[in-house]
Amino acid sequence: MKKRQNVTIKGTKDGIVLHLDDSCSYYELKKELDEKLSENQRTQAESQLTPVKVDVGNRYLTDAQLEEIRDLIRQKKNLVVDKIESNVVTRAEVDKLKAENEVVTVARIIRSGQVLEVPGDLLLIGDVNPGGTVIAGGNIFIMGSLKGIAHAGVFGNDQAVITASSMKPSQLRISDCLNRAPDNAQNNEKREMECAYIDDNHQIIVDRLQVLINLRPNLTRLEGGH
Repeated sequence: MKKRQNVTIKGTKDGIVLHLDDSCSYYELKKELDEKLSENQRTQAESQLTPVKVDVGNRYLTDAQLEEIRDLIRQKKNLVVDKIESNVVTRAEVDKLKAENEVVTVARIIRSGQVLEVPGDLLLIGDVNPGGTVIAGGNIFIMGSLKGIAHAGVFGNDQAVITASSMKPSQLRISDCLNRAPDNAQNNEKREMECAYIDDNHQIIVDRLQVLINLRPNLTRLEGGH
């Protein structure tokens, strides 16, 4: 009977992919991984640096075990760990994902020197005064005047938007893009129901709120509906 392989090595144009069986014991897996990598190493050119992607399937690995796998790969000449992928999602990751997709509603005025930060979307019922700051991992919706600083998509979400009933910010930030007070916000010009978003040139644009219907259709998240 042919022995079952717990470790499969597949070469790609970007390096090698290691598929690790998720049903065998961790000890067996580590032992075979060491053997297979040693065999593979003898076929590699001495000067060739090879990125390694590891797929552990449905196996849960502790941080210590993940580090052991990384160390085992690093010990082999010219192998560099690119990433380790798993189908297992931890409770902490689920909670983080849930928080980042939740809309937090706050009814208050953000005064000068105050900072309000949420992991997901922010719905603020109130004003952001000059010197006040609101920060969100997702979108920022302000039912009031924005006269301070707003930073949406703080974790790198380029699709995040900022909306306000009255848009007169001292600074707008979305992801890593920054835009100071828009030019046409001078002379206390009244600006109602507007939005800010990143365009195709990676610039922050302030426009009518209605443009979001076409630009960000996924803003509408109705469960069981369309």
